Amino acid sequence: MLYLLLPFLLFFNLFENEKPPITPPAQPVAGPGGTAYLHDSIRWTSFAQRMDGYWLFEPDAPKPDSANVVVFVHGYGGINPMIYGKWIRHLVRRGNIVIYPRYQLDMLIPRTPKFTEHVATAVKDALVELGTEGHVKPIISQLAFVGHSWGGVITANLCKQYKEYGIPQPKVAFLCAPGTSILKGGRLEEYGGMPADLKLLIAVSDEDEIVGDEFALQVFKEAETVKERNLVRFFTDTHGSPPLLANHNQPYCIDEAFDCGIHNYTYKRAMELTTEDAFDFFGYWKLLDALLACSRSGDYCGYAFGGTADQACLGTWSDGTPVKPFGVTLPAKQ
Repeated sequence: MLYLLLPFLLFFNLFENEKPPITPPAQPVAGPGGTAYLHDSIRWTSFAQRMDGYWLFEPDAPKPDSANVVVFVHGYGGINPMIYGKWIRHLVRRGNIVIYPRYQLDMLIPRTPKFTEHVATAVKDALVELGTEGHVKPIISQLAFVGHSWGGVITANLCKQYKEYGIPQPKVAFLCAPGTSILKGGRLEEYGGMPADLKLLIAVSDEDEIVGDEFALQVFKEAETVKERNLVRFFTDTHGSPPLLANHNQPYCIDEAFDCGIHNYTYKRAMELTTEDAFDFFGYWKLLDALLACSRSGDYCGYAFGGTADQACLGTWSDGTPVKPFGVTLPAKQ
């Protein structure tokens, strides 16, 4: 009898093999994280010769008279802006000036307690430079910070200590996989007392084996004065191919056009692990775009806060299956 069933088994196996592959969501056209860009090109200039220097990325074609400012603080060793280049390009083409501070000479110099000071110096110097002729005029009333890994710790430090460092008050902060691993120097003892009008998002990944979520949970718990704060958690989803991996390196998004020539260990690691996928479009990029819009105009607040369907949604696989949504932690009601 088995030989009679063989043609049917072969047919069903062939049918199964001819099914189209299940692919991740593509970048949306409209809304936060989408491709509705306002500018066709970017002007980027280097002032990064010193270890407290910076790169500037300004929108162009058309060149605006003025633009809001986002400070993008890299992770440990991520000095080369190409490591996060596609995210930077996305932000600038949507109309933002991006300041990319450098706070390290190399992987060993300086010691970690100097990192925050170096970023503050870079921000102050960059704002002075932007005020000179030829640049897009910076709007600093809604100054925003986004930081990955160690950059998330520096961002949290500056949100609490902006007055001590002499920078404008951050109005938006997005901490992406924040933490320091074994390098504890440079962290504050506690993170209470941040500005009440700060809008704060913290993102962690369920399989982050580099820094985990210890620092993220500390900041979320202690920043009680910040009423508008959420913690979101990514989960790995292997429903299709390539899979969506919730790990520490997810914010890496290589754009070789922004290669500054610093090819250290972090650069090499990013080159191996970089992705551009739904965790960018519907995750980090969407959340920051929504956070900026919410702060500046009151738009898209439901995409940034509240545990809403719009906030938690990470799109759908090509077969219609939803990507595993964010887990969202809200502040305790007081």
